[in-house]
Amino acid sequence: MNKTKWQEQAFCWPKGYSSDAVHAGLRYSKLDLGWVVSDVVANAAGVYTTNKICAAPTVITKNLVKKTQQLQAIVVNSGFANACTGEQGVQDVLSEQQWVAEKLGILPDLVGVASTGLIGTPLPMDKMQQGIAKLEKTQNDFITQAILTTDTKAKTLCLRLEIDGKPCTLTGFAKGSGMIHPNMATMLAFVVTDCAIEAKTLQSLLSELTEQTFNQITVDGDTSTNDMVLLMANGQAGHQEITEQSLNYPLIKQAYQFMLTELAKMIAQDGEGATKLIEVNVQGAKTIEEARIAAKSIVGSSLVKSAIFGADPNWGRIVSALGASQIHLDPATVSVNINQISVVKKGQAANFDPNEVSEALKSAVIFIDVFLQVGNAQGQAWGCDLTYEYVNINASYAT
Repeated sequence: MNKTKWQEQAFCWPKGYSSDAVHAGLRYSKLDLGWVVSDVVANAAGVYTTNKICAAPTVITKNLVKKTQQLQAIVVNSGFANACTGEQGVQDVLSEQQWVAEKLGILPDLVGVASTGLIGTPLPMDKMQQGIAKLEKTQNDFITQAILTTDTKAKTLCLRLEIDGKPCTLTGFAKGSGMIHPNMATMLAFVVTDCAIEAKTLQSLLSELTEQTFNQITVDGDTSTNDMVLLMANGQAGHQEITEQSLNYPLIKQAYQFMLTELAKMIAQDGEGATKLIEVNVQGAKTIEEARIAAKSIVGSSLVKSAIFGADPNWGRIVSALGASQIHLDPATVSVNINQISVVKKGQAANFDPNEVSEALKSAVIFIDVFLQVGNAQGQAWGCDLTYEYVNINASYAT
Protein backbone atom coordinates (compact mmCIF):
# COMPACT_ATOMS: atom_id res chain seq x y z
CA MET A 1 0.00 0.00 0.00
CA ASN A 2 1.30 3.46 -0.92
CA LYS A 3 2.08 5.35 2.30
CA THR A 4 3.74 8.36 0.67
CA LYS A 5 0.56 10.45 0.97
CA TRP A 6 0.48 10.20 4.75
CA GLN A 7 2.89 9.90 7.62
CA GLU A 8 2.75 7.95 10.86
CA GLN A 9 3.04 10.22 13.88
CA ALA A 10 3.42 9.94 17.62
CA PHE A 11 0.01 9.61 19.27
CA CYS A 12 -2.00 12.84 19.14
CA TRP A 13 -5.62 13.91 18.91
CA PRO A 14 -7.03 15.47 15.71
CA LYS A 15 -8.27 19.04 15.78
CA GLY A 16 -11.37 19.48 17.92
CA TYR A 17 -11.01 16.32 20.04
CA SER A 18 -10.16 15.77 23.69
CA SER A 19 -10.06 12.75 25.95
CA ASP A 20 -9.41 11.48 29.46
CA ALA A 21 -9.60 8.36 31.63
CA VAL A 22 -9.73 7.64 35.35
CA HIS A 23 -9.63 4.77 37.80
CA ALA A 24 -13.27 4.54 38.82
CA GLY A 25 -12.83 1.44 40.93
CA LEU A 26 -14.25 -1.00 38.36
CA ARG A 27 -10.91 -2.82 38.46
CA TYR A 28 -8.37 -3.21 41.25
CA SER A 29 -5.95 -0.46 40.34
CA LYS A 30 -5.89 0.23 36.60
CA LEU A 31 -7.54 2.99 34.60
CA ASP A 32 -10.99 1.65 33.75
CA LEU A 33 -13.25 4.46 32.50
CA GLY A 34 -12.64 7.02 29.77
CA TRP A 35 -14.12 9.14 27.06
CA VAL A 36 -13.38 10.81 23.72
CA VAL A 37 -15.15 14.11 23.06
CA SER A 38 -15.49 16.23 19.93
CA ASP A 39 -15.99 19.98 20.23
CA VAL A 40 -18.72 19.74 17.60
CA VAL A 41 -21.15 17.08 16.44
CA ALA A 42 -19.30 14.57 14.25
CA ASN A 43 -20.51 12.24 11.54
CA ALA A 44 -20.30 8.66 12.79
CA ALA A 45 -20.22 5.09 11.53
CA GLY A 46 -20.07 1.73 13.25
CA VAL A 47 -19.84 -2.04 12.86
CA TYR A 48 -20.69 -4.47 15.63
CA THR A 49 -20.56 -8.05 16.90
CA THR A 50 -22.63 -10.71 15.15
CA ASN A 51 -23.07 -12.66 18.39
CA LYS A 52 -26.82 -13.11 18.92
CA ILE A 53 -26.28 -12.42 22.62
CA CYS A 54 -25.43 -8.75 22.31
CA ALA A 55 -24.53 -6.52 25.25
CA ALA A 56 -26.72 -3.54 26.14
CA PRO A 57 -24.16 -0.84 25.23
CA THR A 58 -23.57 -2.49 21.86
CA VAL A 59 -27.27 -2.70 21.02
CA ILE A 60 -28.01 0.87 22.06
CA THR A 61 -24.98 2.38 20.32
CA LYS A 62 -25.68 0.39 17.16
CA ASN A 63 -29.27 1.64 17.01
CA LEU A 64 -28.21 5.19 17.85
CA VAL A 65 -25.55 5.45 15.12
CA LYS A 66 -27.81 3.79 12.56
CA LYS A 67 -30.56 6.31 13.30
CA THR A 68 -28.63 9.58 13.60
CA GLN A 69 -25.22 8.89 11.96
CA GLN A 70 -23.81 11.36 14.49
CA LEU A 71 -21.87 11.30 17.75
CA GLN A 72 -20.13 13.88 19.87
CA ALA A 73 -18.77 11.67 22.64
CA ILE A 74 -17.92 8.05 23.33
CA VAL A 75 -17.65 6.73 26.89
CA VAL A 76 -15.94 3.37 27.46
CA ASN A 77 -15.34 1.18 30.50
CA SER A 78 -13.41 -2.01 31.16
CA GLY A 79 -13.95 -4.53 33.94
CA PHE A 80 -17.65 -5.16 33.26
CA ALA A 81 -19.20 -6.02 29.88
CA ASN A 82 -22.78 -5.10 30.87
CA ALA A 83 -23.87 -8.17 28.88
CA CYS A 84 -26.65 -10.57 29.96
CA THR A 85 -27.80 -7.99 32.51
CA GLY A 86 -31.41 -7.66 31.32
CA GLU A 87 -33.43 -4.46 31.48
CA GLN A 88 -31.17 -3.12 34.23
CA GLY A 89 -28.27 -3.19 31.77
CA VAL A 90 -30.26 -1.11 29.29
CA GLN A 91 -31.22 1.45 31.94
CA ASP A 92 -27.58 1.66 33.05
CA VAL A 93 -26.49 2.57 29.51
CA LEU A 94 -29.15 5.26 29.35
CA SER A 95 -27.89 6.62 32.67
CA GLU A 96 -24.34 6.76 31.33
CA GLN A 97 -25.53 8.70 28.30
CA GLN A 98 -27.46 11.12 30.51
CA TRP A 99 -24.54 11.75 32.89
CA VAL A 100 -22.10 12.39 30.03
CA ALA A 101 -24.61 14.59 28.20
CA GLU A 102 -25.27 16.73 31.28
CA LYS A 103 -21.56 17.12 31.96
CA LEU A 104 -20.84 18.21 28.37
CA GLY A 105 -24.07 20.14 27.72
CA ILE A 106 -25.05 17.96 24.75
CA LEU A 107 -27.94 15.63 23.88
CA PRO A 108 -27.83 12.04 25.24
CA ASP A 109 -28.36 10.76 21.69
CA LEU A 110 -24.91 12.09 20.82
CA VAL A 111 -23.19 9.78 23.33
CA GLY A 112 -21.96 6.36 22.25
CA VAL A 113 -21.32 3.75 24.96
CA ALA A 114 -18.96 0.77 24.91
CA SER A 115 -18.03 -1.75 27.60
CA THR A 116 -15.65 -4.68 27.91
CA GLY A 117 -14.99 -7.17 30.68
CA LEU A 118 -16.81 -9.85 32.63
CA ILE A 119 -20.18 -11.00 31.28
CA GLY A 120 -23.25 -11.28 33.51
CA THR A 121 -22.36 -8.85 36.28
CA PRO A 122 -24.24 -5.52 36.51
CA LEU A 123 -22.24 -2.32 36.32
CA PRO A 124 -21.51 -0.69 39.71
CA MET A 125 -23.38 2.47 38.80
CA ASP A 126 -22.33 4.51 41.82
CA LYS A 127 -18.71 4.08 40.73
CA MET A 128 -19.64 4.79 37.10
CA GLN A 129 -21.36 8.05 38.05
CA GLN A 130 -18.47 9.19 40.24
CA GLY A 131 -15.97 8.24 37.54
CA ILE A 132 -17.79 10.14 34.80
CA ALA A 133 -17.92 13.18 37.09
CA LYS A 134 -14.09 13.10 37.30
CA LEU A 135 -13.47 12.97 33.55
CA GLU A 136 -11.99 16.08 31.99
CA LYS A 137 -11.40 17.36 28.46
CA THR A 138 -7.65 16.91 28.13
CA GLN A 139 -5.16 15.90 25.44
CA ASN A 140 -3.83 12.83 27.28
CA ASP A 141 -3.94 9.30 25.87
CA PHE A 142 -5.12 7.58 29.08
CA ILE A 143 -8.19 6.08 27.37
CA THR A 144 -5.93 3.84 25.28
CA GLN A 145 -4.97 2.13 28.56
CA ALA A 146 -8.38 2.27 30.23
CA ILE A 147 -10.04 0.04 27.61
CA LEU A 148 -7.55 -2.84 28.02
CA THR A 149 -8.44 -6.17 29.64
CA THR A 150 -5.98 -9.03 29.16
CA ASP A 151 -4.08 -6.99 26.57
CA THR A 152 -0.38 -6.54 27.29
CA LYS A 153 -0.14 -3.12 25.64
CA ALA A 154 -2.13 -0.31 24.07
CA LYS A 155 -2.80 -0.47 20.34
CA THR A 156 -2.61 2.98 18.77
CA LEU A 157 -1.83 4.64 15.45
CA CYS A 158 -1.84 8.25 14.30
CA LEU A 159 -1.67 9.30 10.62
CA ARG A 160 -1.13 12.77 9.19
CA LEU A 161 -2.19 13.65 5.64
CA GLU A 162 -3.19 16.65 3.57
CA ILE A 163 -6.53 17.22 1.83
CA ASP A 164 -7.14 20.29 -0.32
CA GLY A 165 -4.04 21.82 1.22
CA LYS A 166 -5.41 21.33 4.74
CA PRO A 167 -3.52 19.17 7.29
CA CYS A 168 -5.67 16.33 8.63
CA THR A 169 -5.20 13.67 11.29
CA LEU A 170 -6.59 10.16 11.78
CA THR A 171 -6.10 8.72 15.27
CA GLY A 172 -7.02 5.14 16.10
CA PHE A 173 -6.86 3.00 19.21
CA ALA A 174 -8.11 -0.48 19.96
CA LYS A 175 -8.24 -3.29 22.47
CA GLY A 176 -8.53 -7.01 21.98
CA SER A 177 -6.57 -10.02 23.14
CA GLY A 178 -8.90 -12.98 23.70
CA MET A 179 -12.30 -14.05 22.30
CA ILE A 180 -11.06 -12.84 18.91
CA HIS A 181 -12.84 -14.45 15.99
CA PRO A 182 -14.81 -11.88 14.11
CA ASN A 183 -17.49 -11.28 12.04
CA MET A 184 -16.79 -8.93 14.06
CA ALA A 185 -13.75 -9.55 16.16
CA THR A 186 -13.95 -9.58 19.93
CA MET A 187 -12.57 -6.16 20.32
CA LEU A 188 -13.20 -2.47 20.57
CA ALA A 189 -11.69 -0.01 18.10
CA PHE A 190 -12.17 3.70 17.64
CA VAL A 191 -10.87 6.00 14.91
CA VAL A 192 -11.46 9.75 15.13
CA THR A 193 -10.53 12.34 12.54
CA ASP A 194 -10.85 16.03 11.81
CA CYS A 195 -11.46 15.21 8.15
CA ALA A 196 -14.84 16.17 6.71
CA ILE A 197 -16.49 12.97 5.46
CA GLU A 198 -20.13 12.48 4.54
CA ALA A 199 -21.85 10.16 7.03
CA LYS A 200 -23.13 7.79 4.36
CA THR A 201 -19.67 7.57 2.84
CA LEU A 202 -18.08 6.97 6.24
CA GLN A 203 -20.41 4.04 6.96
CA SER A 204 -19.93 2.52 3.51
CA LEU A 205 -16.18 2.81 3.82
CA LEU A 206 -16.10 1.19 7.28
CA SER A 207 -18.42 -1.66 6.31
CA GLU A 208 -16.30 -2.50 3.28
CA LEU A 209 -12.92 -2.24 4.98
CA THR A 210 -14.00 -4.24 8.04
CA GLU A 211 -14.41 -7.30 5.81
CA GLN A 212 -10.73 -7.26 4.83
CA THR A 213 -9.27 -6.10 8.16
CA PHE A 214 -10.98 -6.79 11.50
CA ASN A 215 -13.04 -9.65 10.08
CA GLN A 216 -9.83 -11.36 8.96
CA ILE A 217 -8.24 -11.78 12.39
CA THR A 218 -8.70 -14.69 14.76
CA VAL A 219 -7.11 -15.66 18.07
CA ASP A 220 -9.27 -18.38 19.56
CA GLY A 221 -12.45 -18.88 17.54
CA ASP A 222 -14.77 -17.17 20.06
CA THR A 223 -16.94 -14.16 19.25
CA SER A 224 -17.72 -11.65 21.99
CA THR A 225 -20.98 -10.00 23.00
CA ASN A 226 -19.58 -6.45 23.05
CA ASP A 227 -17.47 -5.81 19.98
CA MET A 228 -17.68 -2.65 17.97
CA VAL A 229 -15.71 -0.32 15.77
CA LEU A 230 -16.74 3.34 15.77
CA LEU A 231 -15.56 6.14 13.48
CA MET A 232 -16.04 9.86 14.09
CA ALA A 233 -15.31 12.62 11.57
CA ASN A 234 -15.88 16.18 12.85
CA GLY A 235 -14.77 18.18 9.79
CA GLN A 236 -12.60 20.60 11.79
CA ALA A 237 -9.73 20.34 9.29
CA GLY A 238 -11.70 22.76 7.14
CA HIS A 239 -11.65 21.09 3.71
CA GLN A 240 -14.62 20.30 1.47
CA GLU A 241 -16.67 17.31 2.60
CA ILE A 242 -15.58 14.02 1.03
CA THR A 243 -18.12 11.73 -0.66
CA GLU A 244 -17.57 8.60 -2.73
CA GLN A 245 -17.54 10.82 -5.82
CA SER A 246 -14.84 13.17 -4.49
CA LEU A 247 -11.35 13.25 -5.98
CA ASN A 248 -9.96 12.76 -2.46
CA TYR A 249 -12.04 9.65 -1.74
CA PRO A 250 -9.35 7.15 -2.88
CA LEU A 251 -6.82 8.85 -0.61
CA ILE A 252 -9.01 8.79 2.49
CA LYS A 253 -10.05 5.19 1.77
CA GLN A 254 -6.42 4.09 1.50
CA ALA A 255 -5.58 5.88 4.76
CA TYR A 256 -8.45 4.16 6.59
CA GLN A 257 -7.50 0.81 5.08
CA PHE A 258 -3.96 1.20 6.38
CA MET A 259 -5.24 2.34 9.78
CA LEU A 260 -7.70 -0.54 10.23
CA THR A 261 -5.25 -3.14 8.89
CA GLU A 262 -2.53 -2.09 11.31
CA LEU A 263 -4.90 -2.00 14.30
CA ALA A 264 -6.19 -5.46 13.36
CA LYS A 265 -2.65 -6.83 13.16
CA MET A 266 -1.82 -5.30 16.56
CA ILE A 267 -4.79 -7.13 18.06
CA ALA A 268 -3.79 -10.44 16.49
CA GLN A 269 -0.19 -10.06 17.62
CA ASP A 270 -1.29 -9.36 21.20
CA GLY A 271 -3.55 -12.41 21.45
CA GLU A 272 -3.75 -13.89 24.93
CA GLY A 273 -0.48 -15.66 25.67
CA ALA A 274 0.76 -15.12 22.10
CA THR A 275 4.43 -15.09 21.21
CA LYS A 276 4.11 -14.78 17.41
CA LEU A 277 2.01 -12.96 14.81
CA ILE A 278 0.88 -15.17 11.92
CA GLU A 279 0.04 -13.63 8.55
CA VAL A 280 -1.49 -15.87 5.89
CA ASN A 281 -1.54 -14.67 2.29
CA VAL A 282 -3.59 -16.66 -0.21
CA GLN A 283 -3.08 -16.04 -3.92
CA GLY A 284 -4.68 -17.53 -7.02
CA ALA A 285 -8.10 -18.23 -5.46
CA LYS A 286 -11.29 -18.37 -7.49
CA THR A 287 -12.88 -15.41 -5.65
CA ILE A 288 -11.84 -12.82 -3.07
CA GLU A 289 -14.30 -14.33 -0.59
CA GLU A 290 -12.74 -17.79 -1.02
CA ALA A 291 -9.24 -16.36 -0.64
CA ARG A 292 -10.25 -14.77 2.67
CA ILE A 293 -12.00 -17.94 3.85
CA ALA A 294 -8.91 -20.00 3.07
CA ALA A 295 -6.54 -17.60 4.81
CA LYS A 296 -8.70 -17.44 7.89
CA SER A 297 -9.16 -21.21 8.02
CA ILE A 298 -5.40 -21.67 8.15
CA VAL A 299 -4.67 -18.96 10.70
CA GLY A 300 -7.59 -20.14 12.84
CA SER A 301 -6.55 -23.80 12.97
CA SER A 302 -5.57 -24.85 16.50
CA LEU A 303 -3.19 -27.41 15.01
CA VAL A 304 -1.46 -24.83 12.82
CA LYS A 305 -1.26 -22.40 15.74
CA SER A 306 0.17 -25.07 18.02
CA ALA A 307 2.75 -26.15 15.44
CA ILE A 308 3.91 -22.58 15.00
CA PHE A 309 4.21 -22.14 18.76
CA GLY A 310 6.43 -25.22 18.88
CA ALA A 311 8.36 -24.26 15.72
CA ASP A 312 7.30 -27.59 14.21
CA PRO A 313 7.70 -27.63 10.39
CA ASN A 314 4.55 -29.74 9.95
CA TRP A 315 3.19 -28.27 6.71
CA GLY A 316 0.54 -31.01 6.59
CA ARG A 317 -1.48 -29.06 9.14
CA ILE A 318 -1.56 -26.07 6.80
CA VAL A 319 -2.81 -27.98 3.77
CA SER A 320 -5.27 -29.91 5.95
CA ALA A 321 -6.81 -26.65 7.21
CA LEU A 322 -6.85 -25.37 3.63
CA GLY A 323 -8.72 -28.44 2.37
CA ALA A 324 -11.24 -28.23 5.21
CA SER A 325 -12.18 -24.68 4.17
CA GLN A 326 -14.32 -26.10 1.34
CA ILE A 327 -13.10 -23.60 -1.24
CA HIS A 328 -12.38 -24.42 -4.88
CA LEU A 329 -8.90 -25.94 -5.16
CA ASP A 330 -6.91 -28.55 -7.05
CA PRO A 331 -4.57 -30.41 -4.67
CA ALA A 332 -2.09 -30.90 -7.52
CA THR A 333 -1.58 -27.14 -7.96
CA VAL A 334 -1.27 -26.04 -4.31
CA SER A 335 2.07 -24.60 -3.20
CA VAL A 336 3.01 -23.24 0.26
CA ASN A 337 5.88 -21.12 1.55
CA ILE A 338 6.73 -20.49 5.21
CA ASN A 339 8.76 -17.32 5.69
CA GLN A 340 9.71 -17.54 1.99
CA ILE A 341 10.89 -21.15 2.27
CA SER A 342 9.08 -23.49 -0.13
CA VAL A 343 7.60 -26.42 1.82
CA VAL A 344 4.90 -27.58 -0.63
CA LYS A 345 5.19 -27.49 -4.40
CA LYS A 346 2.30 -28.53 -6.61
CA GLY A 347 0.66 -30.59 -3.91
CA GLN A 348 3.74 -32.43 -2.70
CA ALA A 349 6.55 -31.90 -0.24
CA ALA A 350 9.21 -29.54 -1.56
CA ASN A 351 12.90 -30.24 -1.11
CA PHE A 352 13.54 -28.29 2.10
CA ASP A 353 15.59 -28.59 5.27
CA PRO A 354 13.24 -29.14 8.25
CA ASN A 355 15.78 -27.57 10.60
CA GLU A 356 15.85 -24.41 8.47
CA VAL A 357 12.06 -24.18 8.57
CA SER A 358 12.00 -24.84 12.31
CA GLU A 359 14.49 -22.03 12.83
CA ALA A 360 12.36 -19.72 10.66
CA LEU A 361 9.32 -20.57 12.80
CA LYS A 362 11.07 -19.09 15.82
CA SER A 363 10.65 -15.60 14.33
CA ALA A 364 8.26 -13.11 15.93
CA VAL A 365 6.28 -12.83 12.68
CA ILE A 366 5.41 -15.89 10.60
CA PHE A 367 4.36 -15.47 6.97
CA ILE A 368 2.49 -18.33 5.31
CA ASP A 369 2.03 -17.84 1.56
CA VAL A 370 -0.41 -20.15 -0.22
CA PHE A 371 -0.63 -20.36 -4.02
CA LEU A 372 -3.81 -22.08 -5.26
CA GLN A 373 -3.55 -21.40 -9.01
CA VAL A 374 -7.28 -21.79 -9.68
CA GLY A 375 -8.03 -18.08 -10.20
CA ASN A 376 -6.70 -14.57 -9.74
CA ALA A 377 -8.12 -13.51 -6.36
CA GLN A 378 -6.13 -12.98 -3.18
CA GLY A 379 -6.86 -12.52 0.51
CA GLN A 380 -5.18 -12.17 3.89
CA ALA A 381 -5.80 -13.12 7.50
CA TRP A 382 -3.93 -12.63 10.76
CA GLY A 383 -3.71 -14.55 13.99
CA CYS A 384 -1.26 -15.78 16.62
CA ASP A 385 0.17 -18.97 18.03
CA LEU A 386 -1.61 -21.06 20.67
CA THR A 387 0.42 -21.25 23.86
CA TYR A 388 0.30 -22.69 27.37
CA GLU A 389 -0.24 -19.16 28.67
CA TYR A 390 -3.51 -18.84 26.72
CA VAL A 391 -4.96 -21.74 28.72
CA ASN A 392 -3.58 -20.33 31.96
CA ILE A 393 -5.21 -16.93 31.36
CA ASN A 394 -8.61 -18.30 30.42
CA ALA A 395 -8.75 -21.01 33.07
CA SER A 396 -9.04 -18.32 35.76
CA TYR A 397 -10.56 -15.28 34.00
CA ALA A 398 -13.48 -14.86 36.40
CA THR A 399 -11.54 -15.70 39.55
